[in-house]
Formats: sequence, structure tokens, C-alpha cells
Amino acid sequence: MFITFEGVDGSGKTTQARLLVEALRAEGRDVVATREPGGTELGERIRELLLHGDAVAPWAEAALFASARAQLVADVIHPALIRGADVVCDRFIDSSLAYQGIGRELGVDRVLELNVLATGGLLPDRTFLLELPLDEAAARRGGNPDRMEGQGDEFAARVETAYRELAQIFGRRVVTIDATRPPDEQADAIRAELRDLS
Repeated sequence: MFITFEGVDGSGKTTQARLLVEALRAEGRDVVATREPGGTELGERIRELLLHGDAVAPWAEAALFASARAQLVADVIHPALIRGADVVCDRFIDSSLAYQGIGRELGVDRVLELNVLATGGLLPDRTFLLELPLDEAAARRGGNPDRMEGQGDEFAARVETAYRELAQIFGRRVVTIDATRPPDEQADAIRAELRDLS
């Protein structure tokens, strides 16, 4: 299985990805856990530029995310899937569709085309979208935002709306999770959703 987690910053994706990895490993499964941007040496360098660097033009930002993703697929995700491992990734292609395609107004179709080329057409088997009100997500994040988190309320609202639109567009793949519920309840709902897939 190739499983990804999406949502606004502070929604709890990293926690749920970790809980899923732990649950799958407890079942004796071979699981590779990774994140975006990052997961490779190149990806981690790009992550530093994107999250802690100076201003980046919208298409340069989209291209950098796609570059990190291409390397992650080549070095980590594809080899793991080939050998029969499960892959759990904190963010993937839907982040670019939400943040750059809609948030930066570059267009979902154009950003999707860029990323399909970068990943060789690889899409997750299932994507869990953790939905949380923006004010609650901001409170969870606390202070000292990175470059993406510090884009302001209007941008954050566009991204939140974008994720809801993507859940409708890709309704067969994207499963929404109420992230206001306790983490263990969210984890149970995610595992129940995956039983048929695994």
C-alpha cells in the first residue's frame, strides 16, 4: 500500500502517519515512513530552501516541490513498493495541488501535470485528509512559523478550501478524517478504512 496524509499545517498529519506506521509494523508488515518535502538528501536540502529560505516565485516553488518528490519516488517510494513494502508518507502530490495549484493560483491541472511527469504517474492508493478548523490548527502549531505557515490567513483559507475541493475531485482516493476527534479515534477510523485495501 502507498498511503499519504494531507491537511493544513497543525492538523495532526504527522501524528496520524506515525500511529499508522506503528500499527502496521506491529502486524509484522514491512513499512517505509517518509515525508515531504524531504526523505532524501536532495529532498532535505530543498525542504530547507522551501520552508526556511527567502521568498520563492510561485512556479519555482512548485518546481522545487516536484523535484524533491521526483527524488523521493526514485530513491525511496518506488523501490519500497517494488519489494512489497507499505509506504506511509506525510504529504505528497495533493499538497502541491492545494498549496501551489489553488493557494498560489497556478491551476490544479497545470500543477498536476508537472507532478505526474515528476513521479512517473505514481498516485497513492489512499490519501487521508485531516480536516481541522484553521484557528484550531494555528493554536496547535504555536509560534515561530516556517515560510509556508507564515503566508497569512487569506492564503491559509485558500489552502483549506483547496483541500475540500480535492477531496471531491478525487473522492475515490481521498478520505476525510475529522481531526477534532481524539487521535486514537482518528487512528481507528484510518485503520478501518485500510482493512479492505490491505
